[in-house]
Amino acid sequence: MFLSSSLRCVTVMLLLDLVCAGRLLWRMKEQLHNIQQVRTKQHVMTHPSTAIPKEGRIHQPLNHLDIENAKTFPQRFFVNDIYWQRSDGPVFLYIAGEGPLSKFSVLYGHHVEMAERHGALLVALEHRFYGESINPDGLETQQLKDLSSQQALADLAVFHRYISQRFGLSYKNTWISFGGSYAGALSAWLRGKFPHLIYGAVASSAPVHAQLDFSSYNKVVGRSLMNKAVGGSKKCLTEVREAFAAVEAALLMGNEIQLAKDFGCCETPIKPQDKTEFMQSLADIFMGTVQYNEEGVAFNIEELCHIMTNKSEAYNQKEEAYDRLIKLVEMYRARVDATCLDVSHETFVLELNSTTVRSSYRPWLYQTCTEFGFYQTCEDDSCPFSHTINLQSQAELCSQLFNIPQYSLPVYIDFTNQYYGGNRPRTQRVLYINGNIDPWTELSVTWNDTSEDNDRVILINGTAHCADMNHNKALDRPALHRARKEIERRVAMWLAMQNGTT
Repeated sequence: MFLSSSLRCVTVMLLLDLVCAGRLLWRMKEQLHNIQQVRTKQHVMTHPSTAIPKEGRIHQPLNHLDIENAKTFPQRFFVNDIYWQRSDGPVFLYIAGEGPLSKFSVLYGHHVEMAERHGALLVALEHRFYGESINPDGLETQQLKDLSSQQALADLAVFHRYISQRFGLSYKNTWISFGGSYAGALSAWLRGKFPHLIYGAVASSAPVHAQLDFSSYNKVVGRSLMNKAVGGSKKCLTEVREAFAAVEAALLMGNEIQLAKDFGCCETPIKPQDKTEFMQSLADIFMGTVQYNEEGVAFNIEELCHIMTNKSEAYNQKEEAYDRLIKLVEMYRARVDATCLDVSHETFVLELNSTTVRSSYRPWLYQTCTEFGFYQTCEDDSCPFSHTINLQSQAELCSQLFNIPQYSLPVYIDFTNQYYGGNRPRTQRVLYINGNIDPWTELSVTWNDTSEDNDRVILINGTAHCADMNHNKALDRPALHRARKEIERRVAMWLAMQNGTT
């Protein structure tokens, strides 16, 4: 174990984690993180008093449950102690999810704003098998057996002990955990499994309920495309449905060459798997727009719906929804600087099979196979896209990549829900925050109905995935400003309770 003040160059920022299935949707996640990093750098440059965080490594057991296994891996963390003025001050723990940890995790975000006001020590831990917290052979299938949320929680418990020893902490130092998306679920589960270590937990957009067939994801996407409060409309959803129906009809008629030309595909989708990849890529643009609405990724809902419904003078009055979808995809490729649309399933599988490229997609896909599912399907009639995006097309990757039989997936997912409590957890002092247009809200906790904690939910009107975790901005929706104030009120209340001042 050691602590280093040297700063390493980072390429992505993890104020927002997410969980997603499609290749294009995963790339939209990476684009969002790059956007967030630029914003954060600008913020840090305009605040010269910002601390230089300390970076370190803690050598964690590969398997906390096997005392005979002496193998370890280096786990990266960051510390920011600039706001920590009292030895009995609180500790704010930022939990990273399915991607690299950035130094900005202790420099930027709503939790950092609160840390400054409450004099908290800021610490952040990278998730095992992501970023730099992995051994050289860690992405090999046989090594991935040590990747799980249970092991990640044990890592956090060991990290708690390490930080406590290093800074001379005691029971007087109140620990509050923060996380978003999968890391939000980890924040809630950490409080549930280690209540003696974590006094309170903030869980943003946290999918605490594992689900194999996550069909309700696209149901919410369709509903959000109709939401007038964010620029949607019934007409928008109707046009989207018509566009996808036209694309499917063209595929049935054998017009793959024309489709590839119209949508700028990298190759012609001839094979059934390639046709599914093609439809998934088209759907991902809409799914990503809803999930990250107003965060700067390609489009927001209002702009997307304007493109899909506009028949003004700027457009051909006779053009169909199919033509407007072509324009949307063309604009998307231009904005993300993509020369063409990837539709090769074989290439996709080869990318996922690579154990030398440190992609976060392979380990995350392994976790979906062994713990969570989360497969965003389109077989339900409420889905506005293509029925070819089905459970089989996604779950078969588990056997192709990791030799995990598909029949075992329901067993693993049932265990996850039994172990953590699903979306009916029996825990106290866990605050669940969700945006009402975020599809992942379907797997979170959105109601107050337990005797243990009857005031645990904040639902934000008009906001999407993990929006509450960002720094306050003047142009944020009023509902988002109110939510952040309420989050801080709850955190302040926990700190006062622990200190015996209330």
